[in-house]
Amino acid sequence: PKYMSLVPKEARLREDQIAALNDLARTLGRNRTDKSERITSNTLIRIAIDKLLADQRGLTGDGEEQLRRSYLDS
Repeated sequence: PKYMSLVPKEARLREDQIAALNDLARTLGRNRTDKSERITSNTLIRIAIDKLLADQRGLTGDGEEQLRRSYLDS
């Protein structure tokens, strides 16, 4: 299975982030036409990390709030 090729990495998330990720994963899972691969919150986290790394030039700041603002406002 795909998840066996991935390396675990722990991340601390807020409760609202976990709830929203789980809700989004469930919604996307229900709405897909090809049901061969599960969509999980980990799937969405990996996609978000890929996007962050692709857009890293827009990331500036000295702390989490500044980094978030610079990235989300770019």
